[in-house]
Amino acid sequence: MQYPEAIDYLYSRLPVFHRIGAKAIKPGLGNTLALCEALGNPQHAFRSIHVAGTNGKGSTSHMLAAVYQSAGYRVGLYTSPHLKAFTERIRLNGRPIPEAEVAAFVDRHKGLIESVEPSFFEVTVVMAFDFFARQSVDVAIIEVGLGGRLDSTNVITPLASVITNIGNDHTDVLGDTLPLIAREKAGIIKTGIPVVISETQPETAPVFDEIAATLQAPISWADQLYTIQDNGVDNSLRQAVVLQPGKPSLRISLDLLGKYQLHNLAAVLATVDVLQSIFPVTVEAKLCAFASVTSLTGLKGRFQTLQLRPQVIADTAHNQAGLNALFETVQSLSFDTLRLVVGMVSDKDRAKALAILPPTAVYYFCQAQTPRSLPAAELQHEAARMGRMGESFMDVNTALDAALQDASPADLILITGSNYIIAELTEL
Repeated sequence: MQYPEAIDYLYSRLPVFHRIGAKAIKPGLGNTLALCEALGNPQHAFRSIHVAGTNGKGSTSHMLAAVYQSAGYRVGLYTSPHLKAFTERIRLNGRPIPEAEVAAFVDRHKGLIESVEPSFFEVTVVMAFDFFARQSVDVAIIEVGLGGRLDSTNVITPLASVITNIGNDHTDVLGDTLPLIAREKAGIIKTGIPVVISETQPETAPVFDEIAATLQAPISWADQLYTIQDNGVDNSLRQAVVLQPGKPSLRISLDLLGKYQLHNLAAVLATVDVLQSIFPVTVEAKLCAFASVTSLTGLKGRFQTLQLRPQVIADTAHNQAGLNALFETVQSLSFDTLRLVVGMVSDKDRAKALAILPPTAVYYFCQAQTPRSLPAAELQHEAARMGRMGESFMDVNTALDAALQDASPADLILITGSNYIIAELTEL
């Protein structure tokens, strides 16, 4: 079987979340455990760090991978969804899994897949575990797909669990209050295994404290351990000073430019501290890693500058908390007119997201080429009712071309609203 055949097989046979939404989810860990058992339980053959959260878990996972790569370790990284190619989901020291490995896995286990009838995500998780085990990684950074408690990745016993933040997203699956969502995310906390919480939120902190105490899991609150001062962007790097009681300050240059990344930075530093006795990391390795996350790990779509004059930025923010954080960064920039290229999926609470978007911007509404995408004309109509005015376009590249034609060199064009919109950009 060749790679294109393998990918066609996975997409055509298995339920895929990014195409049909929650209907693709197969509740419970039974399928994942059955696949793992048939493959000799590869999830137990390597050490791991498990990362959950509403926003920031992908960036945090990539930052952790960059740190351990810079320290000389052999690092696996599993994230989702991919933007351009399926192989982005599974990386070894920043390099995507070879296409031949994907094809061989599907070819070798086609009978097993047809017997178990798993989801697309369940297969990709087990493919990653199998690859990391056979590649003898020192550590694998495993990002949760959705939630935590029932997520397919939750069959590992990690060295540490990390939870970035809690916001209102996937409320149809995870619950409609922050404490309920937190309880689902906290499902990755294991007995006796340290857990790092990125942000102390009044509504969710009691949930994490309760579950960590019950499981006797040592808990760390990253934002209580570290104070991070934002010194703005200089030489295309966000400058920050990290303060920790009783220790010298640390000046960090971060190539992930969104101001919201400073919350993720604290979580990464706290996690590295927790595991320092197992995986020693020097200060020099940390500094090198933070300045080179994108080149070390291949991370894209996080406040990513695509061109200058006019400046074009792509960001995968797609929910209320993510968009709030994004526009906090946008407000720190200088520009004449803000032009927003926006697309959203149909199964999210769009009213809250649209309310965050600035009414003074010029809008270019678009849609991704996936069944979950909200038609651009419908998004345009909903936005107009809230005073966000603009034209609609059939795809993101046509919308971006229109924004570029209208823009002056001093304008800012921001593309956001959905992972799938960013994924379809021709130049990313």
